[in-house]
This record gives sequence, structure tokens and C-alpha cells, in this order.
Amino acid sequence: MSAAPTVIAGTIRLSVDCMGGDHGPSATLPACRSFLAAHPNAELILVGRAEALAEAASWARCRVVAATEVVEMDDPIEIALRRKKDSSLRVAVSQVKPDANGVAAAHACVSAGNTGALMAVSRYVLKTVDGIDRPAIAPSALR
Repeated sequence: MSAAPTVIAGTIRLSVDCMGGDHGPSATLPACRSFLAAHPNAELILVGRAEALAEAASWARCRVVAATEVVEMDDPIEIALRRKKDSSLRVAVSQVKPDANGVAAAHACVSAGNTGALMAVSRYVLKTVDGIDRPAIAPSALR
């Protein structure tokens, strides 16, 4: 099993699918800004269309990663898996996957988008932990 990114002095780095959900960046960017204000030890990797995330490019403790496609809320899972390989959802999930050196860019991924697609893409990109057949949804993990 690959190692997770190193957490330095309580810092956590989250990858955020900023295009997901019914309202996309108009909802996710203000939420990300509020999250950063409330959590000074957090860093965010914001994923989505570059033009939609331009305002966040200058935020402290933030990095923007461009993606050219968006998984819509009504997209079938097959479309998200097979056709939208540069979707914000898939690129955000990929930030959690360790590279050849065993280092991942993010500790976890967050999306308000298509839940079925998120689960399928996560399982495909990240696989599962030995002995675990299905991924879990953790809605209250940050409470």
C-alpha cells in the first residue's frame, strides 16, 4: 500500500472538484474561501476550468489545477469513466493517488458533484484497500 502525503504540523491538503454540484464554482469557491479562513493549517488544490477558477489563483494556501471537462449531475457513470478523462472530478481524485515515488499531492478529495461518478472514478483511479470491497462515503468526516 502506498503512503499518504506527509502531514506537517497538522497541515492537511485537500483536493476540491470546484466544478461539481448544481452550482459549480459559484458555490464551491466561496465555500473554499470560508474553509481556508476557518482552518489556517489547511491547503487546497482547486480543480476545474482555469477561467472559472481565475479569482482563486492568488489565494494563499491554494493551488489551481486545470481540467477541461466537467461531469454533469445527470451524466451516466460510464460517461464519467470512459469519456471524460480530463474532468474536474477525475483530476481532483487523481491528486490523491501517489506518484511513482509514493507521494500524493493531496490527503483527500472533496466533491459536491455526481456521487455515483465520484464513487466509480475513485474506485477506478485509487482502487480499494486490501480486504475492502467497496468505497465508503464520509459525509460527516469534517464535522
